[in-house]
Amino acid sequence: MQRIPIPNCETCPIRSQSLFGALQEHQLPELSSSKECYFFRRGEVIFHEGSYPAGIYCVHQGSVKLCRSDSSGNVVIVRLARTGDLLGYRALLSNERYTATAEALEDTTLCFIPRQTFFELLRQNTDLMAAVTELLARDLRAAETRLASLAQKSVPQRLAEILLYLRELFGEDETGALKTTMTRRELAELVGTAPETVIRLLSDFQRRKLISTDHRHIRILDPAGLAYLADLED
Repeated sequence: MQRIPIPNCETCPIRSQSLFGALQEHQLPELSSSKECYFFRRGEVIFHEGSYPAGIYCVHQGSVKLCRSDSSGNVVIVRLARTGDLLGYRALLSNERYTATAEALEDTTLCFIPRQTFFELLRQNTDLMAAVTELLARDLRAAETRLASLAQKSVPQRLAEILLYLRELFGEDETGALKTTMTRRELAELVGTAPETVIRLLSDFQRRKLISTDHRHIRILDPAGLAYLADLED
């Protein structure tokens, strides 16, 4: 972790993508003056499962994975966060410990907003409070959908669904490759299976011309075919 110069909230190009797009102009200087900003290299831990939050993080640039581990050391990725997303707000709002460990998925810049500043902004701005409520509802729906997928779908179906989700979340580069450098192990942790199974299924998807792969890069060739395989509704 490395502390870096603080981006100005008034001119931040990603503020409109975040929850803080609901703030009024006169509230932005307070946010800028109270926050701190940090740079995390890929693989660095931002916060640990079981620790208490002192504020919230906003992803200024990059991406983050949130993971849970069981007593046997098995890891499951429960959420991915990208530019504009918030980290740790549920634990902060409920005054509970973090339920997952946050780790940089790539080189990432984060803004940290202290607890007192965040709650003061919530008190002052009903639009921000409404945006937080909407975010909580969306996250609950996403968690319910993921739980249903794990319970009802096969591993190939889940992998096909995850590949489409990654395309929606991160987009594609100029070559058509997914804009994420997730390893096969990380894909397995996201799908809920073993890395060997993911490697075998990716080879099968490539043989069926659903995707093409080049080291870590994955290109989706047939999104409709993946959606059919994943049994996704129109």
